[in-house]
Amino acid sequence: MKKIMLWITDKFAPKMNKVVENPWVAAVAGSMMKGLPFILAGSLISFYNVFRSYVSALPDLGKVADFSFGFISIFLAFLVANQCMEKKKLSRYTIVAGLISIAVFVMFSMPEFNEQGEIILTFNRMGATGMLVAMLVGLFTGCIFNLYSKLHIFENNVTIPDFVTEWINNLIPILCILLISTTIVFTIQFDIFDFILSLFSPLQNFGQTLPGFVLICLIPAVLYTLGVSNWLFYAASLPIFMAGIQGNIEAVAAGKEAVNIVTSETVFTAALITMGGMGATLPLNVMMMFSKAKKLKVMGRICIGPSIFNINEPLVFGAPIAFNPIMMVPFWLNSIAGPVIIWFSMRLDLLNIPYRMMQIGQIPAPFSSVMITEDMRAVIVYIILFAVYYIIWLPFFKVYEVQCLNEGE
Repeated sequence: MKKIMLWITDKFAPKMNKVVENPWVAAVAGSMMKGLPFILAGSLISFYNVFRSYVSALPDLGKVADFSFGFISIFLAFLVANQCMEKKKLSRYTIVAGLISIAVFVMFSMPEFNEQGEIILTFNRMGATGMLVAMLVGLFTGCIFNLYSKLHIFENNVTIPDFVTEWINNLIPILCILLISTTIVFTIQFDIFDFILSLFSPLQNFGQTLPGFVLICLIPAVLYTLGVSNWLFYAASLPIFMAGIQGNIEAVAAGKEAVNIVTSETVFTAALITMGGMGATLPLNVMMMFSKAKKLKVMGRICIGPSIFNINEPLVFGAPIAFNPIMMVPFWLNSIAGPVIIWFSMRLDLLNIPYRMMQIGQIPAPFSSVMITEDMRAVIVYIILFAVYYIIWLPFFKVYEVQCLNEGE
């Protein structure tokens, strides 16, 4: 354990910190932290909806989530461009860059215009689905403003009033950004959302294999630690999940055995791979509750409620795990270890393969695990996986805890 911790502290963390300290990476990380209240608002509504599913008399608060986390991509488009200007010491462009970034993001969402002059937007692209596009748009906007600032146009011109110089220095990069964006969207008719989705489509060809299963769990975990919601990838994995569970339902109805492991029920409903949320963060949350670092202890106690119901956005962005070079690695490792253990458990008939459709990921394990597999052995698998995840988290958590203590939190 000591050797692992020394390697993380002396070799791994310093190299990763250099990457995270890059102004462009830091801008994305900073924007995620500033957007955390909107993420938390959506997470709290998800937490509330768990109880509402059992008590139908409770009011529907879905619109609260729609107008907070549901607009997270719009907020990120502004924040990423804004933070790029902050990190590049170009404070004169912070607001303008953020505003034009919103306009470009809306443009990239491929709006439609009807005969009445109304604009029609696809709402889900404004939320988690559009987070990666929003980040790319923000970085693109920041890059154009950064390049323009190097030209130093009108910088030492004393004959032109300052306010006119400021207008021109804002107008030129704005026009460049809009010309490039309109060419991409309206002339070439390039849909970046569909393009990103197509990058993941090859997975569908081998989704029901062990490598496919691992990738289906690992790719969204990696994206998640980079601030991108797993909903972006869900569109690529959903066809695999649906075909898998439908095949299991039909097989059992015909008197045969269920054979498709890669389903939403296995990954999310059973909550064995996503114990506490993606990346199996429940053991980490337990460690944090008893941490010597006050910041981690407080965050652990705040997040334990949602974590029990497999909602970990507050933990991922609050601890944080996202853009944290030390904590990202065990998050990824758990997303490999969990699928591998579950795969062999089910293939070796040590755990039943789910054959009922129940796509609810907010029921606490191991109750959900037993319910969806109809197998009491799921409790044993849960205990084993909790121990595995705990061991994976432990050395990285200890290094991060020391770092928090040394920084005075």
